[in-house]
Amino acid sequence: MNRLKEKFQNDITPALVSKFEYKSVMQTPKIEKIVINMGVGDAVQNSKALDAAVEDLEIIAGQKPIVTKAKKSIAGFRLREGMPIGTKVTLRGERMYDFLDKLISVALPRVRDFRGVSTKAFDGRGNYTLGVKEQLIFPEIDYDKVSKVRGMDIVIVTTANTDEEARELLTQFGMPFQK
Repeated sequence: MNRLKEKFQNDITPALVSKFEYKSVMQTPKIEKIVINMGVGDAVQNSKALDAAVEDLEIIAGQKPIVTKAKKSIAGFRLREGMPIGTKVTLRGERMYDFLDKLISVALPRVRDFRGVSTKAFDGRGNYTLGVKEQLIFPEIDYDKVSKVRGMDIVIVTTANTDEEARELLTQFGMPFQK
């Protein structure tokens, strides 16, 4: 069983029940899924860029991402509706916990000048969004094989009703928030 999942069941759930005074254990917020999204703007001119992004994301997430397509045509960006423009992957269950563990304990500490992640990135419904500027912070990515440094958005979707509950949940998991 995964380390974080075990920690969630044995330590985090009782702590949240006592802090927020839930009547039932089932009321405690939990992480539902993690969505990793990588926008590849230069895929319009260069279709090979998208393949590299898909490959990187597959290595990071441990599962095959899907290619996202443009919803609208934008002439200024030479973009037509239906053109492949990015890639995303949704993680649930074991893989989600594995990725979260890797993100918190390995990847985030490797960010340059890291002082913690912002506490303002909650959406009001208990979901947290985190932007990463480069894919090199993940240890699986081979520095020599990277053609272009790409960022990505990581959305952690929780069942929490408020931002306060979600922040407490993520803090218990060890998310390094700014002081």
